[in-house]
Amino acid sequence: MRNFSTIARSISAVLLFLAFGDHPYGYYQLLRWVTCGTSTYSAFIAHSIGKKFWIWVFGITALLFNPLIPFHLSRDIWSIIDVAVGILFLVSIFTVRET
Repeated sequence: MRNFSTIARSISAVLLFLAFGDHPYGYYQLLRWVTCGTSTYSAFIAHSIGKKFWIWVFGITALLFNPLIPFHLSRDIWSIIDVAVGILFLVSIFTVRET
């Protein structure tokens, strides 16, 4: 059985990879909320199991995708970030597991 954290990171990774398409602005707002929420929850999970590296990764990701005080970067930069964070979410599924 998959836990909530794994499902959230999987969904976030898919949304991040789909960000390459031509979407309305609302998609990117949703992407920020989902990614920030997933990162925050995953940082909490990483903290509870003592994975310090992942606490930092998820914390920085949560700040970067913060929908309340957004970073305004070019589309090219966001494309690189989206792929990198999507890959990190997928890798974290195997290294950060809820108990």
